[in-house]
Amino acid sequence: MADVKAGERPLSPHLQIYRPQLTSITSILTRITGNALIVAAILAVWWLLAASTGPDYFALADAVVTSWFGDLVFTLSLWAIWYHYLAGLRHLVFDAGRGLDIETAERLGWGCIIGSVVLTLVTLVII
Repeated sequence: MADVKAGERPLSPHLQIYRPQLTSITSILTRITGNALIVAAILAVWWLLAASTGPDYFALADAVVTSWFGDLVFTLSLWAIWYHYLAGLRHLVFDAGRGLDIETAERLGWGCIIGSVVLTLVTLVII
Protein backbone atom coordinates (compact mmCIF):
# COMPACT_ATOMS: atom_id res chain seq x y z
CA MET A 1 0.00 0.00 0.00
CA ALA A 2 1.23 3.50 -0.73
CA ASP A 3 2.76 5.47 2.09
CA VAL A 4 0.57 8.55 2.26
CA LYS A 5 1.83 11.27 4.55
CA ALA A 6 -0.92 13.84 4.33
CA GLY A 7 0.83 16.30 6.61
CA GLU A 8 3.90 16.54 4.37
CA ARG A 9 2.12 16.85 1.02
CA PRO A 10 0.96 20.28 -0.13
CA LEU A 11 -2.59 20.96 -1.25
CA SER A 12 -3.22 21.64 -4.90
CA PRO A 13 -1.65 25.02 -5.62
CA HIS A 14 -4.61 26.29 -7.59
CA LEU A 15 -6.65 26.48 -4.38
CA GLN A 16 -4.40 29.22 -2.98
CA ILE A 17 -3.22 31.12 -6.05
CA TYR A 18 -5.91 30.73 -8.70
CA ARG A 19 -7.46 34.01 -9.84
CA PRO A 20 -10.76 33.56 -11.71
CA GLN A 21 -10.58 34.82 -15.28
CA LEU A 22 -13.43 36.39 -17.20
CA THR A 23 -13.40 33.60 -19.76
CA SER A 24 -13.76 30.91 -17.09
CA ILE A 25 -16.48 32.86 -15.29
CA THR A 26 -18.49 33.32 -18.50
CA SER A 27 -18.10 29.63 -19.32
CA ILE A 28 -19.35 28.61 -15.89
CA LEU A 29 -22.16 31.18 -16.12
CA THR A 30 -23.24 29.66 -19.44
CA ARG A 31 -23.66 26.29 -17.77
CA ILE A 32 -25.47 27.79 -14.78
CA THR A 33 -27.92 29.75 -16.93
CA GLY A 34 -28.63 26.69 -19.05
CA ASN A 35 -29.54 24.68 -15.98
CA ALA A 36 -31.46 27.55 -14.38
CA LEU A 37 -33.64 27.79 -17.46
CA ILE A 38 -34.79 24.25 -16.74
CA VAL A 39 -36.20 25.45 -13.40
CA ALA A 40 -38.13 28.24 -15.12
CA ALA A 41 -39.42 25.82 -17.75
CA ILE A 42 -40.64 23.47 -15.03
CA LEU A 43 -42.44 26.36 -13.31
CA ALA A 44 -44.11 27.37 -16.60
CA VAL A 45 -45.13 23.77 -17.38
CA TRP A 46 -46.52 23.39 -13.85
CA TRP A 47 -48.63 26.52 -14.39
CA LEU A 48 -49.95 25.20 -17.72
CA LEU A 49 -50.71 21.75 -16.27
CA ALA A 50 -52.49 23.37 -13.34
CA ALA A 51 -54.63 25.33 -15.80
CA SER A 52 -55.75 22.06 -17.37
CA THR A 53 -56.34 20.36 -14.01
CA GLY A 54 -58.94 22.58 -12.41
CA PRO A 55 -59.68 26.03 -11.01
CA ASP A 56 -58.56 25.33 -7.43
CA TYR A 57 -55.18 23.92 -8.40
CA PHE A 58 -54.73 26.63 -11.02
CA ALA A 59 -55.41 29.29 -8.39
CA LEU A 60 -52.50 27.93 -6.33
CA ALA A 61 -50.14 27.73 -9.31
CA ASP A 62 -51.20 31.16 -10.55
CA ALA A 63 -50.61 32.64 -7.10
CA VAL A 64 -47.05 31.30 -7.12
CA VAL A 65 -46.31 32.34 -10.71
CA THR A 66 -47.70 35.86 -10.29
CA SER A 67 -46.11 36.41 -6.85
CA TRP A 68 -42.84 38.24 -6.30
CA PHE A 69 -41.08 34.86 -6.45
CA GLY A 70 -42.55 34.07 -9.86
CA ASP A 71 -41.72 37.55 -11.11
CA LEU A 72 -38.15 37.15 -9.90
CA VAL A 73 -37.77 33.69 -11.46
CA PHE A 74 -39.13 34.78 -14.82
CA THR A 75 -37.16 38.04 -14.89
CA LEU A 76 -33.94 36.18 -14.10
CA SER A 77 -34.94 33.60 -16.70
CA LEU A 78 -35.31 36.34 -19.26
CA TRP A 79 -31.77 37.47 -18.49
CA ALA A 80 -30.59 33.84 -18.61
CA ILE A 81 -32.16 33.35 -22.04
CA TRP A 82 -30.41 36.41 -23.44
CA TYR A 83 -27.11 35.50 -21.80
CA HIS A 84 -27.27 31.90 -22.96
CA TYR A 85 -28.15 33.04 -26.50
CA LEU A 86 -25.24 35.50 -26.68
CA ALA A 87 -22.86 32.94 -25.17
CA GLY A 88 -23.98 30.46 -27.82
CA LEU A 89 -23.15 32.99 -30.54
CA ARG A 90 -19.79 33.54 -28.86
CA HIS A 91 -19.10 29.82 -28.97
CA LEU A 92 -20.04 29.71 -32.65
CA VAL A 93 -17.33 32.31 -33.23
CA PHE A 94 -14.90 30.21 -31.20
CA ASP A 95 -15.86 27.05 -33.12
CA ALA A 96 -15.00 28.85 -36.35
CA GLY A 97 -11.49 29.32 -34.97
CA ARG A 98 -11.84 33.07 -34.50
CA GLY A 99 -11.62 35.23 -31.40
CA LEU A 100 -9.45 32.77 -29.51
CA ASP A 101 -6.84 35.30 -28.45
CA ILE A 102 -7.21 36.52 -24.87
CA GLU A 103 -8.11 40.12 -25.70
CA THR A 104 -10.91 39.20 -28.13
CA ALA A 105 -12.21 36.42 -25.86
CA GLU A 106 -12.47 38.88 -22.98
CA ARG A 107 -14.22 41.46 -25.16
CA LEU A 108 -16.70 38.84 -26.27
CA GLY A 109 -17.21 37.83 -22.62
CA TRP A 110 -17.98 41.40 -21.63
CA GLY A 111 -20.22 41.64 -24.68
CA CYS A 112 -22.22 38.66 -23.42
CA ILE A 113 -22.57 40.08 -19.93
CA ILE A 114 -23.38 43.68 -20.87
CA GLY A 115 -25.42 42.68 -23.91
CA SER A 116 -27.59 40.31 -21.91
CA VAL A 117 -28.34 42.97 -19.29
CA VAL A 118 -29.17 45.57 -21.96
CA LEU A 119 -31.35 43.15 -23.93
CA THR A 120 -33.14 42.10 -20.74
CA LEU A 121 -33.92 45.71 -19.85
CA VAL A 122 -35.09 46.45 -23.40
CA THR A 123 -37.33 43.38 -23.34
CA LEU A 124 -38.81 44.35 -19.96
CA VAL A 125 -39.54 47.86 -21.23
CA ILE A 126 -41.21 46.50 -24.37
CA ILE A 127 -43.30 43.96 -22.43
